[in-house]
Amino acid sequence: MNIASVIVDVPAKQTDKPFDYQIPDKWLGMIVPGMRVIVPFGPRRVQGFVIGLKEHSDFKKLREIQEPMDLMPVLNNELLSLGNWLTDKTLSFKISAFQAMLPAALKAKYDKKVKLAPGTSIDELPESLRHYFDGNMAIGWEDAVKGGLVTVLQKEAAAGRVEVLYEVRERLGKKHLKYVFPLIGSEQLKSALDEISGRAVKQKELLDYFINHPEPVEARKLSSELGFSASAIKGLVSRGLLGEKDLEVYRDPYENREFPKTNPLDLTPAQSTAIAPVRAAISEERHEVFLLYGVTGSGKTEIYLQSIQDVIKRGKEAIVLVPEISLTPQMVERFKGRFGAEVAVLHSGLSAGEKYDEWRKIQRREVKVAVGARSAIFAPFENLGIIIIDEEHETSYKQEEMPRYHARDAAIERGGKHNCPIILGSATPSLESFARAQKGVYSLLTLPDRMNYQPMPEVEIVDMREELRSGNRSMFSRKLFEKLEDRLEKKEQIVLFLNKRGHSSFVMCRDCGYVVGCPHCDISLTYHKRNEQMKCHYCGYESHVPLQCPECLSEHIRYFGTGTQKVEEELGKLLPHARVVRMDMDTTGRKGSHERLLKEFSEGRADILLGTQMIAKGLDFPNITLVGVLSADTMLHLPDFRSAEKTFQLLTQVSGRAGRHELLGEVVIQTYTPDHYSIELAGTQNYDLFYQREMMARKVHKYPPFYYLALVTVSHDQLMKAVSVTEQITSFLRARVSEDAVVLGPVASPIPRINDRYRYQCLVKYKREPSLAENLKQVLDRYQKEEGAGGLQVSVDINPYLLM
Repeated sequence: MNIASVIVDVPAKQTDKPFDYQIPDKWLGMIVPGMRVIVPFGPRRVQGFVIGLKEHSDFKKLREIQEPMDLMPVLNNELLSLGNWLTDKTLSFKISAFQAMLPAALKAKYDKKVKLAPGTSIDELPESLRHYFDGNMAIGWEDAVKGGLVTVLQKEAAAGRVEVLYEVRERLGKKHLKYVFPLIGSEQLKSALDEISGRAVKQKELLDYFINHPEPVEARKLSSELGFSASAIKGLVSRGLLGEKDLEVYRDPYENREFPKTNPLDLTPAQSTAIAPVRAAISEERHEVFLLYGVTGSGKTEIYLQSIQDVIKRGKEAIVLVPEISLTPQMVERFKGRFGAEVAVLHSGLSAGEKYDEWRKIQRREVKVAVGARSAIFAPFENLGIIIIDEEHETSYKQEEMPRYHARDAAIERGGKHNCPIILGSATPSLESFARAQKGVYSLLTLPDRMNYQPMPEVEIVDMREELRSGNRSMFSRKLFEKLEDRLEKKEQIVLFLNKRGHSSFVMCRDCGYVVGCPHCDISLTYHKRNEQMKCHYCGYESHVPLQCPECLSEHIRYFGTGTQKVEEELGKLLPHARVVRMDMDTTGRKGSHERLLKEFSEGRADILLGTQMIAKGLDFPNITLVGVLSADTMLHLPDFRSAEKTFQLLTQVSGRAGRHELLGEVVIQTYTPDHYSIELAGTQNYDLFYQREMMARKVHKYPPFYYLALVTVSHDQLMKAVSVTEQITSFLRARVSEDAVVLGPVASPIPRINDRYRYQCLVKYKREPSLAENLKQVLDRYQKEEGAGGLQVSVDINPYLLM
């Protein structure tokens, strides 16, 4: 097989197909599917993925592969076929699907250089270029741009005297450290010890150390921890007694952490009942999807851990997905505590190098369990025995850029290939999953009680309209404030939850009603107090805070809405003795800060944990007895059919942080819409009733789980172009779907302009449309040709989670 089919790293319709390349004789038998190679493509050199080998090609003259980038394939056969599935499912390019499965460190970077053409001497170049090439065969493109040489170089390239090279380089190398080791055995070292003069005390001590510790030691450790000087090491290396070599080491994000070993707990009768069908599926190697529906604190994690134990005993591997960074510190502790070094962790808090090394541990079969956020679903295991998705209702499992996959679908697809069970766990399952469990597509497992049979926390709903009427303008209701004082007195801990970050939501003029907006997006700017800045959370635009209204010049310009910084300030005024830890995107942006803040809270060095969504899930601290939700409505009024579901899930999750151990818990939910069913039912934690109410609304309005959705978004910097293209797409689709389907549009997106681009959309609601995917692909293919030139962008999201 001397011809390779390669998918090249050029994401465009014209290149979204395999290209044939000749394999040079020296690499025959070495290049296999799943490897990355460097290939010539037009004038460039690009990275490509080998997807197959063959004897013959339909093309007479083939270009050669220039070099392999891997010694071992980075994608195994199963992941290659999963790439094809992803491409079809999400209507994305094959190259995007392959890139999504790999850590960022393996995505190539391109260096552009200009070099002398073969056979050209420096003297043939114009004067202005000669000293650049003097002694250099090539100059970097950036240097050429800085030196203003581009036009001169273009003329020279046209004349054939210079040529442009595209170099592909890895983003990241492996980490190497210098190690020192004895070149001879202990007995010979002992005799060498006598030959060293008495004055070389350190050399004698160093030899003595290696007689007792013959394994290689990191050079840094020898000097910093053990106190041997570099000259002592050098002296013994020059005598041929010690050697030095660079060894590859892993960047381990947890190398300085001890994880106390934990043993399996005795299961409650409810847990034993729930785990039995999972264990049966593991031992029969049967693909089945289980929905584990258990209230907060019912012991779902223990079921995950014991199922994984069964899988490892059978010599197989497990993937555990947790939503984003929020669950990682405590989750990692639980998995590392139970399985030690068998666990690799992949999450967004790690550096690119650490992620790459954790991924390589999986690829090299050095671990059995991968715990991580969404993309960990592509962990390159060869022998999967179980896949677990915790908090399966979380929207962060859906990727919002190409390829727009949902981790749950990818998990079920992989589970089918490996004949293994999938567990979807949640206290508030998504309506789609619960409906599938009701229909018997998934098997339902339930845990109706908390582990220690503690009662669920008592929930009180406070109507903030009444508070305002009675003259309380504070962000804390009287009820919540009394309880805060009471808990501080009793030395118990409190969680305060707010559904947004920043200081105030927006800045508004009280005289004319002007709201300070982003000049590039149709959205108001958010006020951040720390650096006195107004920020756009969509395009990143920043500006200073106005002192007077730009419209009417009034000075009555005020901050509206509540952000975490503002709550922290208010707490400082009202309860100055309370120690507050604030957790939001601003305070946890730095590496390790998330873990540090939680540690401070868990060790009792803070009384109040104040935060945004990241504190709503997975936290388990024995001393939390009060949870306060400051504004329950922030999500309810978003233009999104899932807003009631998301509100209910979030309130239930955050309430579940209280009273998980011996002490009883209470929850206070402050709201301006106390009679909305999602808030009322979150108060009683009644998921089943909420499910019935919400399903009725979904059925009437033809939304999932009764219908599937496909969202087409068109954006352009000219409004009329965006509208006319959306109109064409809408009528094209209307003509090609059955009467059961509903095509809505064209309509402006809920945020009609982002980054100076106008956005229009068309929504298709359908039950069974076998040809819809093909029609949507035609739409994409047609408008992709226009994309480059006119700045038109058309994107399709199948089963979207964000309609904004």
